[in-house]
Amino acid sequence: MKPVTGLTRLHFYRMLVALLIFVPAGWAKAGLDQVAAAIRYEATLSNDGAAGRPLPLAAHWNTGVFSDGFQPEYQLAMIERGHYLLPAFFLPEPWKIESYFPGRYAYYEKAIRKAAELNLPISFIGTQWERYLTVAPQYFYRVGNENPNVIEKTGAILKKVSPFGPMDLWREVGQKWTSTELLKKLQEWYPDPPLVLFISNNEHDKLSWDEVEESSRYLSEFGLNQNDDFKRAIVAKRWIARYRALQGGMRDALIDADWNKRSEFIAYNAFGPRSFGRWKDWRRYSLYIPGRIDPWPLAWDGASLSYYVNHWNSRTDFTVMSPQIEAMNQVFMVDEARRLNPGFRLELSTWDGYVPTQANDKRKYYATLGQTYSPERYKGYVQFGMWLLRPGLVREFRGNESVFSEDEPYFLSVVNAVDRVHNTPLLTQFWRNGRLVANAQHPHPYQTDIPQEYKEVSRWFLLDTDLDPKRPWNLDTYIPVFSLALVTGERPNREWLVYAHSPLREFHDVRVDIPDYAPVVLNTSPGGDFYHVIEKTGQVRLVD
Repeated sequence: MKPVTGLTRLHFYRMLVALLIFVPAGWAKAGLDQVAAAIRYEATLSNDGAAGRPLPLAAHWNTGVFSDGFQPEYQLAMIERGHYLLPAFFLPEPWKIESYFPGRYAYYEKAIRKAAELNLPISFIGTQWERYLTVAPQYFYRVGNENPNVIEKTGAILKKVSPFGPMDLWREVGQKWTSTELLKKLQEWYPDPPLVLFISNNEHDKLSWDEVEESSRYLSEFGLNQNDDFKRAIVAKRWIARYRALQGGMRDALIDADWNKRSEFIAYNAFGPRSFGRWKDWRRYSLYIPGRIDPWPLAWDGASLSYYVNHWNSRTDFTVMSPQIEAMNQVFMVDEARRLNPGFRLELSTWDGYVPTQANDKRKYYATLGQTYSPERYKGYVQFGMWLLRPGLVREFRGNESVFSEDEPYFLSVVNAVDRVHNTPLLTQFWRNGRLVANAQHPHPYQTDIPQEYKEVSRWFLLDTDLDPKRPWNLDTYIPVFSLALVTGERPNREWLVYAHSPLREFHDVRVDIPDYAPVVLNTSPGGDFYHVIEKTGQVRLVD
């Protein structure tokens, strides 16, 4: 430091401390207002507006209500620090509020009032709302056609909802979720939110299309020997009607006009199958019919897609059997979903398979291979899914055994990946307006029983590198580098954003082939790296 003249060093430091206390407060308020405005703008931006795609926001499935987790106060504090989060609150089951959530008002009030002060969009995460149709005796024991659950040919009632049961009960149950005194109080505290998202876990048991001939009501209406496309189509049609009735009941019971008109309903994995083409029975686990891969965009306002390295199967982040490869199947499905429902909201749910209490925990598995799983590696994997699908929100998942001190560094990887899109102008530009580059040199490795109308859609976006293993690949094939590209402009003024991550180690001087252009030479790392490529000058530079 240069010598201080005209005043003592003590006086100088006192003045410096005063400035640090006073000046940043004004900056902080202005910065917080800007971040809140950006969150509000992106959350309410249309998918196809002139501004381009909405920039992503971060969120969490763990709302901190049952264990040490990501409480609302933590989420609001993150926003105050300049991070781009959409606050998530717990939505309690209306028939259990008194017994298991006695501290509910303390959980909500401070954070809801702060969200109201900042005029932030908010979200509520609960279990599967239709569950009450099965677990509540007043519904499960209804007689005959008045029962909303599956009734077998023998008359036995199964603990799974039916698409052929009475639809008015779905609306009735929806109303129960949002007519509680708690929800009324939340609307009083925050009467004019720009957006309210209700997110369903969407995992309640329901009748599958290939089980319909076990349903007495289906048989009485349609009989035996209908073909599979008919079964899938009729089940899809009935689910659409019932889930919209459920949401309609939830909306109707909201007493505040802004909550009523600005509420949207999102479901986990209400989307086309990422296993598309992986094996001969993939259609069994889908509602595909000719001309439509999936009906759920007609039943919901959005979906939170599973981008999970599950602990219970062989999926990893470094092989063909990976979320990165499977999510490529869903690029065309996003386009189709938005043709069916232009406002369809896309989330990406991320998880690394960490279940510390289980022997098949994925990090334990990686350790048997001599690997470590760091927050940086997690970030590289998350960013690939983000830039492949460009969701409006990235929502991390952790299980009930979540320990905040262990899990926060991984969540911060998600937050960092989201913040980077907002804070780096070049990334902002490509996120909004870039076109994902397909690699026509190779087909997607999942090619079993592809319907005719999808044989020509682009499903392979992994760029070729000089480290690629020899083809053909199988599910266990190790992929050293995962890379993709987005392009803007037209020849000869094109520019590319190339993203590359190498889950297991750093690589130097990797040749990456950009389709319809030329190879570029890059360094890669587990945390992922972005490069800007300019056609006119041939320049390749790391995006800092």
